[in-house]
Amino acid sequence: MATALVTGPTAGIGRAFADKLAREGYDLVLVARDEGRLKEVATEISRLHGVACEVLAADLTDPAELAVVERRFVDGPIEVLVNNAGFGQKKPFWANTVEQEEKQLDLLVRVVLRLTHAAVLPMIERGSGAVVNVSSVAGFVPRGTYSAHKSWVTNFSAGLAIELHAKGVAVMALAPGFVHTEFHARMGMDKTVIPSFLWLDATELVDEAWKDLMHGKPVSIPSWRYKLISAGARYVPRTLIARFSTLGLDGRRRG
Repeated sequence: MATALVTGPTAGIGRAFADKLAREGYDLVLVARDEGRLKEVATEISRLHGVACEVLAADLTDPAELAVVERRFVDGPIEVLVNNAGFGQKKPFWANTVEQEEKQLDLLVRVVLRLTHAAVLPMIERGSGAVVNVSSVAGFVPRGTYSAHKSWVTNFSAGLAIELHAKGVAVMALAPGFVHTEFHARMGMDKTVIPSFLWLDATELVDEAWKDLMHGKPVSIPSWRYKLISAGARYVPRTLIARFSTLGLDGRRRG
């Protein structure tokens, strides 16, 4: 069996990816900080889908622990990498400490860069493999450091997809909008301020993303409504976007 590595697999999009990959017949390497929860998820996925699940408990913002995960790509072939781990800040940029902002930068940008680099080198040698970097439609809107980080993820992935296509390696940025996960609850978000039609189901999102990956798309934007939103963001005047952004993409009023 081929093996896939998923970061942040204990809930939400990451868990949906773990289940999808298991249904596709992949053994799994599951990476997150909470070892106890990881083991529970690994046991459940193995029972449901009959695949092997390896657990790697690691704080990816810790350089030494990140290095352990990077070495896993050398220890045995990983055919699919899903960079999903992430978090958002509860406060605006100026209200956070620079250390808090650096931690988010590390997880959303530096970790994605390093794990992608560790993954694609052996994939290029084999002539096969795929990397999915979970980004966000927030990356299409100029609003705060989270949006800036996700913009980097999307552009990095799309550019790398072009460069590696001829080498048999697929790279794709997944740019969802609001998804029913623990992410927003951890940020203290009032979900009622977001219209119900904007919310996506994680399992349906991942199914659509997997189809896009199989078709070689460098960027996957799930659902017609977010395709329209992301397309419109390229042409809407920035003054109007700034006015709309008083209601942030994290669901908190600003200003």
